[in-house]
Amino acid sequence: MKKTPFVSIIIPVKNAQRTLDKTFEYLLKVEYPRDKMEIIIGDGGSNDQTLNIIKKWQSQYPFIKLVEIANCQSPGYARNKILDIVTSEFIFFTDGDCAPCETWITDMLKIFAQDPKIGIVGGEIYTLVVDPDNLTELYCQHFRFNMVAPRYGYTIKQGYFPALTDKSPTQIAGHQAYFFVTANVAFRKQAIDQAHARFWDEKTGEDMDFGLQIQQYGWKLYFEPNAKVDHMHRSDFAALKKVWVTYGMAHPALLAKHACNKLDIVFQIFGSWPKIPMLSFPSPIKGFIYVGYFQIMHLTGLLALLSAISMIMGRVNSLNSSLLFVFSVLTLYSMRRYFDFCFQMKPYKHFFTWCKMKYLTNLMFTIGGLKRSMKFKTFCIEPSF
Repeated sequence: MKKTPFVSIIIPVKNAQRTLDKTFEYLLKVEYPRDKMEIIIGDGGSNDQTLNIIKKWQSQYPFIKLVEIANCQSPGYARNKILDIVTSEFIFFTDGDCAPCETWITDMLKIFAQDPKIGIVGGEIYTLVVDPDNLTELYCQHFRFNMVAPRYGYTIKQGYFPALTDKSPTQIAGHQAYFFVTANVAFRKQAIDQAHARFWDEKTGEDMDFGLQIQQYGWKLYFEPNAKVDHMHRSDFAALKKVWVTYGMAHPALLAKHACNKLDIVFQIFGSWPKIPMLSFPSPIKGFIYVGYFQIMHLTGLLALLSAISMIMGRVNSLNSSLLFVFSVLTLYSMRRYFDFCFQMKPYKHFFTWCKMKYLTNLMFTIGGLKRSMKFKTFCIEPSF
């Protein structure tokens, strides 16, 4: 890139006092000319010390700008308000609980310079632990929460994301959905303007929808893992569960807006990404059904329970005995496979806590997907993870 373009960094915040100082510390270490950048903080009505923190840094660095957004409905709403006023050639997004690396901007801009049809560049997201004794933070670190490469089975280390083909449900909101979250992504403003892209009013999923709007105009996505951001995750498990509910709730809306009329059935138990066998067929109800160890252990557990109840009610015979044995074995096997990842988490003394967190976040994800399926006339059985 011959010239040094002006860039805008957009950060929506609300009650971010726990992490915002750290975000500013890292942002100010990013290597880029100060007269060629602006950091715009959109505050959505904080009632803690967030505004005081912003104004403290703003008094020292004039390229830090504050936009106070009244009646802010969501982070996407705040981003839209700022998008309406920025004119930069490239627009970067991160959050008030994120810490970009020093070469974050230059690494992204090098990619944009390679191909004028690249409209979106995203980087990798790691964990920055604030409290090493906080089990929720440690779980997010173990789980590689919000990381890009693990989402795709580490099959893409750097390079272009595949383009959309038939917009099947799993390409829009399932395991074949290629997207970058707004914790670490940059856009060519020309791409945003051509698509007239804006973040929707839903509480979550706005980053996926925003990217899909731009992809529909033929713009390419590129993954640059060197442009990394460290993420400071939720500090308590209740907040983490809430996040997973909202992730699931976003999928019916995404399918209703973007997916073609298909139902995808994905057999997770018989493969790993990207080689996961699946059936896809036309359907008046858009959606996906994932069949993984999370789903199997519930199904076989229920069947084992029904077999046991039948025997208790006096229907003791060889068939019921055999069914009880088979379903019990399958349930135990599925549980072992499902919780296998927890054996790798440290410290080992918290093994059952890791299991609880893994199970409940997956359960919240599933509940979220089902919660709004009826509203959007879709059907989502979320993946096992």
